[in-house]
Amino acid sequence: MTRYVRAVVILWVILRYGLDELALSGFRLRGLARIISFGRRRHLDAPRGQRLRQALEALGPIFVKFGQVLSTRRDLLPPDIADELAMLQDRVPPFPSEVAVATIERAFKRPLAAVFETFEHEPVASASIAQVHFATVRLRNGEVKEVAVKVLRPGMLPVIEKDLDLMRMMARWVEGVSYDARRLKPREVVAEFDKYLHDELDLVREAANAAQLRRNMADLHLVLIPEMYWDFVHPEVIVMERMTGVPISQVERLREAGVDLRQLARDGVTIFFTQVFRDGFFHADMHPGNIQVSVAPGTFGRYISLDFGIIGTLTESDKDYLAQNFAAFFRRDYKRVAELHIESGWVPPGTRVDELEGAVRTVCEPYFDRPLREISLGMVLMRLFQMSRRFNVDIQPQLVLLQKTLLNIEGLGRQLDPELDLWATAKPFLEKWMLDQIGPQKLVQELRDQAPRYAKILPELPRLLHSYLTERHDSLRRDMVDLMAEQRRTNRLLQGLVYGGIGFALGLIVMQVLVRVRLF
Repeated sequence: MTRYVRAVVILWVILRYGLDELALSGFRLRGLARIISFGRRRHLDAPRGQRLRQALEALGPIFVKFGQVLSTRRDLLPPDIADELAMLQDRVPPFPSEVAVATIERAFKRPLAAVFETFEHEPVASASIAQVHFATVRLRNGEVKEVAVKVLRPGMLPVIEKDLDLMRMMARWVEGVSYDARRLKPREVVAEFDKYLHDELDLVREAANAAQLRRNMADLHLVLIPEMYWDFVHPEVIVMERMTGVPISQVERLREAGVDLRQLARDGVTIFFTQVFRDGFFHADMHPGNIQVSVAPGTFGRYISLDFGIIGTLTESDKDYLAQNFAAFFRRDYKRVAELHIESGWVPPGTRVDELEGAVRTVCEPYFDRPLREISLGMVLMRLFQMSRRFNVDIQPQLVLLQKTLLNIEGLGRQLDPELDLWATAKPFLEKWMLDQIGPQKLVQELRDQAPRYAKILPELPRLLHSYLTERHDSLRRDMVDLMAEQRRTNRLLQGLVYGGIGFALGLIVMQVLVRVRLF
């Protein structure tokens, strides 16, 4: 399918689902829509968000994935559209197992039987980017392990590049015909999607993300993350520890198995805030399809995390911004929230603090009529982002990912325990983080982090000090010599002036004497 044919198909879907009415009403597509729909009435009775979701599903897996990423930009989208796009699921039929086998053999340059002890040709999961098969593999130490084999869908890169090219073209076009669409920053959203999609196409990157999370979470004993077997990791194939658990969406099965759902909800929040405020490295795709719960005796009740293609990272300044925002929000210190926006550098110069404070108060104050357990931190953050749009605040992608993940965690936690008080769980993390930033522990940590550097410099210190003092002494001596020379030059100049002045005065006296002698 050529680029132009694909463009015509996209245009047809846009008109069929009335997306011209959604984003471009009153503009250039109005006449074309009437021509195409002549004699055939378009069905525009469904809500606009539903029509957009159906159009993306009709356009295929890449556009479905785009809709999923777009649903995270609640700072840009109206709530009804964001909610509908959040319902998008990868409903992609699996590709033939023969193709998966060929990909594995090409990646590892060996026959399938030389790679795996056993291999299940029927995939257990299939999505737009990859599908998963179960297998067993013999490790270097001779141990045989049950594994999950994730294989990249073949031919993805050319398809993705073609569709991304069309998305960029559509974004430029939409920006030119509609102010409302331009306000949604379509080109920036497509660029963000481009990054996420290419990150997901590199399975080595996903394996590295999983390995980092596994190390970070090892001492928490609340979540299981599959081990990556690096002898069997390739950009198109990764082999990982096989995880067995109950999908977290199957609440009745978990209840029947004896899992404490209230504790499970609190543990999920603890995991998330640990990743965010302790590590600054968090799983950013924690929808129910990527989370299971272990019912095995040794790990009963622990979370199982899967699919690490999308990871969020936070800098120290990001964490400081979040912690102080949440803390100020619960103190109703709206001026501080406004100041934090300005201090972060995201608000254009010249923004008035009092105007921003008033906007923040309008967003936050209604929440305080509710019990704390009913307050959604994700919704608070989302409303702040939406409010910030009025002041031309450029919200950072990592914070958008965090807000989206926080909404997922809250929804999941309250599905397990409707009485979940998220603030009660989050508050200790925020307080500890703030204390760590200003307390003696921070000083100790900084000294510990810099110890190797200090240890290297310490033996050099006497020599460096001696060298400094010697150079300083030589410098002072040179300065003194120069000063004395300058003083001598000054003295000579003064002497010359004095002597010259005396001579000049004597000359005048002599002349006066001679003149008088002549007169008489």
